[in-house]
Amino acid sequence: MAVPNTKRYRIKNPDAAEYATVVAVLPKGSDVNAYLKEAAQRFDWKAWGEMKASQNKIRVGQQKQKRK
Repeated sequence: MAVPNTKRYRIKNPDAAEYATVVAVLPKGSDVNAYLKEAAQRFDWKAWGEMKASQNKIRVGQQKQKRK
């Protein structure tokens, strides 16, 4: 079951041209741009980059054999 009133926001890495998605519930009347700027600064970009790199590893081992 999903959490109600959540919105997805894209934040940009200040050091590189990478984007990450943050899901947040913000109170009414809050400054969204200020929140996104602060969230981008405190986001763990190093761990995010390592996690992203680990997902792209190629599986070595039992490869599907081509029929001749």
